[in-house]
Amino acid sequence: MLLRLTCRVALLSAVMVVPGFAQAAAPVANGASTTPVTTPAPKGTAASPQTPSLPEDRAGYDPAGRRDPFVSLLARGEARAPVGGRPSGVKGLLISEVSIRGVLRSKGQLLAIIQAPDNKTYSVHSGDALFDGTVKVVATDAVIFLQRVDDPLSPVKQREIRKTLRTPEENR
Repeated sequence: MLLRLTCRVALLSAVMVVPGFAQAAAPVANGASTTPVTTPAPKGTAASPQTPSLPEDRAGYDPAGRRDPFVSLLARGEARAPVGGRPSGVKGLLISEVSIRGVLRSKGQLLAIIQAPDNKTYSVHSGDALFDGTVKVVATDAVIFLQRVDDPLSPVKQREIRKTLRTPEENR
């Protein structure tokens, strides 16, 4: 009997020492809901919702030298297929989709003949825009593209991609 009384006093004192413990535990012990109860405001005054204060950015992640576990490692930095429709012509082509079929000189400028996945060919000059980048330089043996990088974790926002006229296997 004395042991039970001592345990109850110890438990009650522990509940009173920890602030907020009794209020948080009371609804669960009574079987009530844990949602906050709001009282209606008197008529003629605006009701202000009483919500618990939350941090500004709940989805933020402080890596402290570690990677975000929810970012895919497979799709990082790759050109992804766009969600919406793409424009027609050269402006709708991804750099990873095109292949270089030829380079020719016209009016003192070099222009490249590129082939799309649907076997259509297009001619491009330096500075022409593609869907995910631009043509930086047209050389006699290659075309250099500047591709936009859509990876939020990458400090680099553009990268150069060099596509040659002939593959290394054809040069042998």
